[in-house]
Amino acid sequence: MSIQDLSQQFKELKNKIAETMKLLKIDDKKTELKVLDMEMSEQGFWDNQDEAREVSQRASDLREEIERWRKIKKETEELLGLAESGDEELSEQLKKELKDKEKEFEKLEFFVLFSGKYDKNNAIMSIHAGAGGVDAQDWSEMLLRMYLRFCEKKNWKVDIVDESKGQEAGIKSITLHIKGQNVFGFLKSENGVHRLVRISPFDAEAMRHTSFSLVDILPELGDTQEIEIKDDDLRVETFKASGHGGQGVNTTDSAVRIVHIPTDIKVVCRNERSQLQNKETAMKILRAKLLEYEEEKKDKEKKELRGEVQKAEWGSQIRSYVLHPYKMVKDHRTNFETQETEKVLDGEVDEFIEEYLKSLKK
Repeated sequence: MSIQDLSQQFKELKNKIAETMKLLKIDDKKTELKVLDMEMSEQGFWDNQDEAREVSQRASDLREEIERWRKIKKETEELLGLAESGDEELSEQLKKELKDKEKEFEKLEFFVLFSGKYDKNNAIMSIHAGAGGVDAQDWSEMLLRMYLRFCEKKNWKVDIVDESKGQEAGIKSITLHIKGQNVFGFLKSENGVHRLVRISPFDAEAMRHTSFSLVDILPELGDTQEIEIKDDDLRVETFKASGHGGQGVNTTDSAVRIVHIPTDIKVVCRNERSQLQNKETAMKILRAKLLEYEEEKKDKEKKELRGEVQKAEWGSQIRSYVLHPYKMVKDHRTNFETQETEKVLDGEVDEFIEEYLKSLKK
């Protein structure tokens, strides 16, 4: 490849970077970061620590994203300058640099896929054991571990809102509040039924079993006015919490159950010591569930939020995890598959998410 060809390709890459930065509204994000920095410098900013942490994390995420794009833009322009010098002795080095920059750009370009209405929001994840008895409950706990590992790698904060453990093993259901950058955009791909095929550790005859779990993903709406909730439509109940939180939680009426009377939607939160904090979290989840209810009622944006309502049983799975007689994880929506089952169950689900998000744009 001649130095002139390299120069042209660097120009094309520079233009792609500029176009993508416009799509991602990087200039708007710079403005938002300035506003957040001013807010964080104000006296009393840390008086409300929960809110302050969220603002601080948002600022950190924006700063990191802006810096990534600033860096690749600057380095690409510098390399273009070298290519335009016409020095053929630089061609081999520039060829390698071009390849590296194109790979780096592909990774950053991935974030263009987060263009959905709620993609930047935090998320509410629920995992429910389906058909398969104790195996399904154990499978639900395996999925929980997989997603916790994934969230840890993304540096997302995860709070357990409510949990119901299985009698023998695993979990019957669990609800998580996940906070971070583009959480719903990433996790909406995981919404649906997950199927496991393996030799059951709970079968004395070591027979192969199939079990199912349902993963439900909703965007957190915060205090949005999009969903109006009247006080008269709510029944708020308090009770003693159990499980997470320690002795202080278990001996006070800190757990909160909120029932939305018109729809009979129920939400429970018991992870915080404070009844007020549990109520605030429960209201966030209720707003998400009411949005889902309204969207399904209108039959609009349903697929973007959670897809068709499915039963956690045979034939409705979005993804299969086969551990016996062979090893394979396959997504039935995109046909993407891998034999590295251990890595997937250890939280490496990025490729499945990326393939699903790309399929939405086709």
